[in-house]
Order: sequence, then structure tokens, then C-alpha cells
Amino acid sequence: MINDKAILVGVDGSHASYKATWWAANYAKHAGLTLQIVCAYSLPSYAAVSFDATYTAMGDDNAAHSDAQEILSKAKAIADEQGVEAATLIVTGDPASVFVELSRNYNLIVIGNRGKGGLAERLLGTTSSSLPAYAYCPIVVVPYTDDDGNLMHLNNTITKVAVGSDESKWGLKALDIAADFAACWDAELDVLSAVPNLKGVDGEDDVMKSYEDDLEVRIKPLQESHPNLKINKRIVSGPAVNALTKASYDHDVVVVGSRGRGGFTGLLLGSTSQGLLQHAVGPVYVVPRKYVEAAESRLDTVPSSPAEVPTKSLEDIAGVEEIPVDKAEPEVAKEIEKTIDPDRQ
Repeated sequence: MINDKAILVGVDGSHASYKATWWAANYAKHAGLTLQIVCAYSLPSYAAVSFDATYTAMGDDNAAHSDAQEILSKAKAIADEQGVEAATLIVTGDPASVFVELSRNYNLIVIGNRGKGGLAERLLGTTSSSLPAYAYCPIVVVPYTDDDGNLMHLNNTITKVAVGSDESKWGLKALDIAADFAACWDAELDVLSAVPNLKGVDGEDDVMKSYEDDLEVRIKPLQESHPNLKINKRIVSGPAVNALTKASYDHDVVVVGSRGRGGFTGLLLGSTSQGLLQHAVGPVYVVPRKYVEAAESRLDTVPSSPAEVPTKSLEDIAGVEEIPVDKAEPEVAKEIEKTIDPDRQ
């Protein structure tokens, strides 16, 4: 059984997934968590759309399995470079449904986002199968490039965290998690609350004052539970997605809640022109609906991660195989790291 001190990162051979592995390993090392790396593929679609820079005859499961092990060995070497020893899994079949079941057992799941194709698209592509909307544990989505194709640099140390805050139970849980995450890194926390454009509205000052008072009420418990945490608060006019996307440019992580169907899912997984996950230039930490609902199931405590839901052994999750692989040579990891983040010294 996987314990609740583990992070799971998904890889598919893309540079984006290796960048997600780097971020996951860096966080695991800092937070004292263990790391599991999973490679997912499906047949017969494997030959057409799954792994980068590989081609296998349609339906050749042996070759696909071998390629998956090679991908895992590279990802394992990237984690090892940071002093993190990772266990490895292979998933066959529909990754979206399997990852949802796996999310019962983890503190956090990390995936890379490189746009169209590969594992990220299958997990993030549609609302009905999106991992951030239906997972039982929080999800971090790590972007590979910005909208212009420029590679994104990831810092070893997280110093600034932003969180989108509203009065919903999802927004409040995201606020709690963001405060814990920022405190873990001794980082600053910027709390953003988006409000409608009030310009020209009767009583504009009074309405804005009411929004500010509401935000102050939400923040007060955090100030009491994290007395040493520097918390900045800001009211922003206009759509939340615009404010959070902008925040991703000068924050190391942006935290946001997901209501599942509707609500923030539209913000997270809507059209390409509006979705936060498609346009953020830094990691987005998503707090899913099922995770929040699990917290409500026990009123005496909030759940530690993963959520207070029944875990499942790997043997009970169809398509999951725990398979040990040898890590690739250190030189392989270093070459990948040069490619995914040339600015890293």
C-alpha cells in the first residue's frame, strides 16, 4: 500500500513530463516526502500518440512496455540527481480513470503540460475526464513553455505563492492549503480576490469596502494559524482567470480550487483562450472538489493528504503494475535537464 507521504508524477517521455519530474523531486526532497513515478500508455493508440521520439508497431505491447521502462529510468535519474530515490509504476489503459483511482493513495499528483498530445492532454483535455476536477488529492500542473514557446525556468526554492480566494468551500480550502504550502517554504503568500468591474456602479466605494471586509475575514484564521507567514491581500477587478494567469508570471506557484462540474472547472479547463492551465507560466496547484468534500466528511479535523477516502492497493486498481527499473546514467539526466531548463546553473 502506498502511504500518504508520497507524491506521484506522471511521465510519457516528453520533456514536459521530465520537467514535472524535476519539480516533484525538488518538492519531495524539501517536504520530506517519497516519490513515485508512473508511465502510462494504451494500445493500440500507443503507436500513434503516446511516447515522444519513439515509434512501435501497432499493438506491440512488449515494445511499448520496454519503452515505458526506458522513460521511467530517465525520470528516475532526474529524481536521483536531487537525492530522491523514486519507485516506479506502469499504467496501461485509460490513464484518466486510473489516475483518479491512484489519487486516493497520494499526497499530491504532478503532471507536465506541453499543450496538445501525450499524457497531459489525455488527463487535462476534457472536463469529463480531467484529473484536476475529479482527483481525490491535489494536482500540480507544471507548464513547459509559455504561449510563445519560451521555456519556463523553475526555481529550486519557492519564495512567492499566489492563491485565488473566494467564499466558496473550494476557495477556502485552497486558501488553507496555500498557507500551509507557503509556510513550508517560508515563502510570502499573496491572496487574490477577483470582483466585478465596479467602475460607474452606484455606491462603488461601499461595495468595494464590503469585498475588502470579506477578504479580511477569510484571511484572519490564517494569520492566527500561521503567525510568522507574510500574507499580502489584493482585490482585483475583472475575471479571476486573468488575475491568476498574470500572477503566474511573478509567483513560483498559483493555488486555486476546483468545483468539479462548472464553477472553477470552466476557469481551469475551459477554452484555450481563457483557461488558466493553458496559459499559466508557472506551476498551478489545483485543489479538487472530491478532496474538499472529503474534508467535510470529518468535521472534527481537516484531512491530511491524501483525502479521507478509502485507499486502494495497487492490486485492486486495474492496469497498474509496480515495476522496478534501474535509473539511467547521471549524464543522461544532466542532458535532459539542460534541455528542459537551460537557465539552471
